[in-house]
Amino acid sequence: MKVKKIPLRTCVVTHEKLPKQELLRIVRTPEGMIEADLTGKKNGRGAYIKSDLETLEKARKSKILEKHLEVSISEDVYESIKEVIINKN
Repeated sequence: MKVKKIPLRTCVVTHEKLPKQELLRIVRTPEGMIEADLTGKKNGRGAYIKSDLETLEKARKSKILEKHLEVSISEDVYESIKEVIINKN
């Protein structure tokens, strides 16, 4: 029987290689909106972060998501991402 390959992605904050299910994709849509992508299939430029609040705080302080998505991110967006992480876990 063939073993199914588990897709790995790298967290932009911690640089850990983890299965896609353990990460959260943050996407900049073509309209310029920043949102959490739970399906992993939305159009736009994406960056993966580990799905915990500590990693989100590191991303907020270091502005690493802003660098990867090439746009400034407001506190409201970070709060909405925080809600998604809380609901996901």
